[in-house]
Order: sequence, then structure tokens, then C-alpha cells
Amino acid sequence: MTQPLIFEISRPGRCAAVLPALDVPPTELPDTLVRDDLPLPEVSEADLVRHYTRLSQKNYAVDIGYYPLGSCTMKYNPKINEEMARLPGFARLHPYQDAYIVQGALFLMYHLQEFLKEIGGFAAVSLQPAAGAHGELTGVLMMRAYHLDRGEDGRDVILVPDSAHGTNPATTTMSGLRVVEIPSDARGNVDMAALKAACEEHGDRLVGMMLTNPNTLGLFDENVGEIAELVHGVGGLLYGDGANMNALLGIARPGDLGFDVLHYNLHKTFSAPHGGGGPGSGPVGASERLAEFLPAPVVAVDPEESDEESLFYTFVDPLKSIGRVKAFYGHFGVMVRAYAYIRMLGAEGLRRVAEYAVLNANYLKERVKDTYPVPYDRICMHEFVCEGRLAGAPDVHALDVSKRLIDYGFHPPTNYFPLIVPEALMIEPTETESKDTLDAFADALLRIAEEARTEPDLLHEAPYTAPVRRLDEVRAAKDLILRWEPD
Repeated sequence: MTQPLIFEISRPGRCAAVLPALDVPPTELPDTLVRDDLPLPEVSEADLVRHYTRLSQKNYAVDIGYYPLGSCTMKYNPKINEEMARLPGFARLHPYQDAYIVQGALFLMYHLQEFLKEIGGFAAVSLQPAAGAHGELTGVLMMRAYHLDRGEDGRDVILVPDSAHGTNPATTTMSGLRVVEIPSDARGNVDMAALKAACEEHGDRLVGMMLTNPNTLGLFDENVGEIAELVHGVGGLLYGDGANMNALLGIARPGDLGFDVLHYNLHKTFSAPHGGGGPGSGPVGASERLAEFLPAPVVAVDPEESDEESLFYTFVDPLKSIGRVKAFYGHFGVMVRAYAYIRMLGAEGLRRVAEYAVLNANYLKERVKDTYPVPYDRICMHEFVCEGRLAGAPDVHALDVSKRLIDYGFHPPTNYFPLIVPEALMIEPTETESKDTLDAFADALLRIAEEARTEPDLLHEAPYTAPVRRLDEVRAAKDLILRWEPD
């Protein structure tokens, strides 16, 4: 039975909620917030609950099935994290409360900073940025501030590899700086000859380089030490895009590899929900030279208020801070989830996360690479990139493969990224998937390849079982329909 839309069952006088009587004087709302002509539906509570529940059942989620969305680290979110974030002592706090009565929250924030410092090999951490791209912007603004503080206001160039996330050049531009692209070599590393030439050409104007390691091909750059030396040698700084930190936990620390600043994605590596389940969180770790430029405030121990029995935590501003980049102190609920995850696993558990993530990705790559070409066929890290163009099926594309995967019950991988791989399929299994799941996914990919050769139109029309059939995605992006209208 087709369920009616909530607008279609609206009846005057129905109400889904009754607000309690006011215990404060009423205040008139501004005219800009009240629209008498807005035809909001009037429905019962049961109708409202059923409407949103039905919508939720049309969504795919990591709690429903395998979610191999490359570079997103869509790992399972442990439910104990959710329980911790909902504890009344955390969930009912207000950021304007006095430090004396929120010591538990400040304790958590301080120790999360310390954990992230240790995991990344940095001197200091700020939890304030709201997401990964926001952490990027924060880091590049810190790099710019560092050079300005030294009187080097002529530095305006950021080097960005051609395999970088699209946010890297966007961040550079938003920071008022200029992007110079560096190509990749035949093994998927940064092309060292091109990097040396760029450092020679732009040395006195170089703010630094943004490097994702492992990169978006899922490969650890074999020359990362030399890259850091080259950039530092001309006075630049090395920024780490930490989107792929899941491959490094407990094994390699970016600070030890020469990175001066790096953002962490708490909603990826440290298991907080993201995407539709957000919000994200993008804390930034900094080396000694950049620590005093972190956004303010950060949490520190107040020696004057502390004693031998207990420490007192408070907010402090780094000496040369770039200022506040987010209202209040960041997304606290995400911090609670990340803290719980780190404490639950411990150092050995975090290392196993990375080991299993790398093992799963390499196993899956080996299962499919003879059918789906892997352009950089070397041991990968937590993800790999193959091509969605298949021998014997010239008219089938990566998008067709992904749409057909929906009919097999799997969320598609990332499509057409990174841009340097034609018909790219970017696959990240994460550490939380079993061999059974990986084999089922690989088997589906191999069956789809056979369908592509024998029944290509089957793929061109897929999906068949989803709530919505194939859309004109270009038109959908350009011709948005943002409200319901009756037929």
C-alpha cells in the first residue's frame, strides 16, 4: 500500500504536540520568523512519528549494512559511545556554565586533547573546529599566521598534490592563498622532481604544502620524509589532511613524520556518526612551532586552583592564537563519543583498528583486481582505488556498477574520485567488517562485471529495488526541488 504524504493527511485542528504553559513572560517573535501564509501540515503525533519513521526506513546506514564509501571511513559506531554522550551530566550542560561546575566535561576535553596529542605526535591540540574541512581551514590559517608573525607577508603559495581532496584547494583559496598543483608519479606518490622544481620556483613565497598520507589512492607516500625536508628547507610548513588517519593508529605518528599541523576527523577515525547522523568534528594538532597559534580557547590545568588531590581544569588562550573559529568550544557530543572510543580500545586496540583496516582493504583489492583494474597495484593502506571500466563492456561505466550494487544490497563506493584515476571506484572496507561481508561484496562486484559483459542494459537501468530508480543527477543538482507541491 502506498502511504500518503504528511501534507496529504493534514486536517485543521490536529496537533502532534502540546507545549506546556509559559512560566515566563511571552515575547513577540519578529515578523521575519512568522509567516501566516506558510501551509504547515496539521497532523496527529502518531501520523508525525510514522512519517519520519517511514522516511528513515528508506535510508541506508552503517547500522543496516556494509558501507564502503572510500575516504569516509564509514565504520560501525559502537552504541556505548551513544550511551556516554547521552549521560545527563554531559547532554544537559550549557557552554556558558562556570568552569567550577563543569569540571567533568573539562576533564574529558583535556584528556581527549592529550590522547590526540599522543596519537598524532603533536605538542598541542585544539578541539574547536567543527569538521574536517573546518580543521583544514584552521590549520592553513595557522600556517599563514606563523609566517605573518615572522614578517614574511610575501608568502602566499600552497602546494597541493593532484590526488588531494577537493577541500584542500578550496581551503587554500578561502585563506587568500594560491594553489600550485603537484602531480603524482607512476607509483602513486608525490612526483619528487615536480616537487623539487616547485620548491625552487616558489621557495620564498611558499606557505607550505597540504599532504594527505595515506593519500586518496589509499597509498602511503614512500617519500614523506624527503617531502617534509624539501618543504621545510625553503621555510614552508607541512599540513596533514588527517582524513585517512584510520590506517595509522598506533603505527605511525604524523608529527614524527614531519607534519607541522594536522586535522583529525573524530567522525571518521574515532567512530562518531557522520553524514546524515552528524555533526562532525575536526580537532587540530600542532607542532611546537605552531602550538601558540591554535584557535582559542583550549583546555589546560590551572596550577593555582589545583592541589595534590585534584586538578582544576580551565580554558586558556594560546599566546598568538588565530582566535575563535567556532561558537563555544566545538561539538562536545562528538568529543564524548571519541573519548569513549579511545578509552574503550586503549593503545593496543587502536593499533588493531589500523591493522585490520589495512588487512581488509588489501584482501578486497586482491579479490577484485583481475577484473577491476587497479592502476597503482601495490600494497595499499585502509582503502584502494580501482577502475569501473571493464574488459568486454565498453559502454559500462563506474556509475553503472555502483547503481547495480544497490540491487545487491550494498551501498556504492565513492565514484569518480580521485580525479587522476579514470572511472574511479574508491573502496574502503574499514576494520569492522568480517571476511564473510568482504567476500559477499567481492562476489557481487564480480557478478556485476559478468552482467556488464552479457547484459549491459541491465546495469544502465539499475537500480531496480531502491525506493527511487535512477535519477538524472546532473539535473537534480542544478534544478533543485526543495518543497512539496500537490499534483
